[in-house]
Amino acid sequence: MKRFDPKIPYNDLPPLPPNADIETKRILKKTISAGRALAQLNGTLLNLPNPTLFLDTIYLQEAKASSEVENIITTNDELYQSFVAEKKVEKTATKEVLAYKEALWLGLEELKSKPFITTNLCVKIVQCIKNNSASIRVTPGTTLANNLGEVIYTPPSGEDIIRKKLSNLEKFINEDNGLDPLIKIALLHYQFEAIHPFVDGNGRTGRILLLLYLKASGLLEIPAIYLSEYIIRHKNEYYQKLRGVTEKENWEDFILYMLDMVEQTSLKGLERLHLITEAMEEMTHEIKNELPKIYSKDLVEILFRLPYTKRQNLIDENVGNAKTVGNYLIALEEKGILHSIKVGKEKLYINHKLLKILENKQSEI
Repeated sequence: MKRFDPKIPYNDLPPLPPNADIETKRILKKTISAGRALAQLNGTLLNLPNPTLFLDTIYLQEAKASSEVENIITTNDELYQSFVAEKKVEKTATKEVLAYKEALWLGLEELKSKPFITTNLCVKIVQCIKNNSASIRVTPGTTLANNLGEVIYTPPSGEDIIRKKLSNLEKFINEDNGLDPLIKIALLHYQFEAIHPFVDGNGRTGRILLLLYLKASGLLEIPAIYLSEYIIRHKNEYYQKLRGVTEKENWEDFILYMLDMVEQTSLKGLERLHLITEAMEEMTHEIKNELPKIYSKDLVEILFRLPYTKRQNLIDENVGNAKTVGNYLIALEEKGILHSIKVGKEKLYINHKLLKILENKQSEI
């Protein structure tokens, strides 16, 4: 094995699949439990009366978590208010989180017309994240450093070399090579991060690819999962495991980390879904009892799409005209079911039941 030098471009990055035992007993055992948890989440999502109901909320939370991995920090209040009020976003971090969410939706839409993960799709995603015309790195000198400023990794250099490695990755992802998809997801994630094809946005693009692969492989029909929050909670370990593959070819520990990420976030997702559906039932009961004349299933669903809503959301869903839905929201606030705030010239209404569940999203993962 050639000794790895972090200061030299890793142009010798081996292609996939790796020449290593990636189906050890520990890995296969963990693959079973991770697959079981993911299947439970998939089944629960598909059995919801409206499986797409929570997608905006889930993707905004994933965007927030993924951006936090890169130390791009915004608050739930800033995020939801900016998204729902459609106000001009001033804070750079909030802009970047919203761009991530848009890039994830873009990726999912692209998969509908072309169910393959390609280099071109990766480029479209990073361009959406960065809101520019970024493409494959062409200038040398890219290095990754730790908190002390020490170079810990130098990715492959040269556009031709990077594109060849991406071509191998693309082939590996889209061909049936007999590997369990959950093992493949770990391999493809390492490889993309090791290639580091863009000047910026590699981490966020790589985490979007995880969600797209879950969808493309049929493991999660509705990729409603916060994978990034696990990485936030175990960030140092994440980078240690990545380096372990690069420096010591320790695939087993990295694959086990990724499988645990899938398992734990699936179980947490199930718990969160149960809490949200319970909160919906509770609000349904409250409105039926307190305000029976305004109750409708559509009304409750709109109030649970996002923790913030506004009059126009109800109008757009044909709940009533401007005056009617305005009276509905006033009545809901008077009964303490919602709470209003002013954001610019708009009045937004907060569903505290939903917001509380989301604020606790990272507990004990």
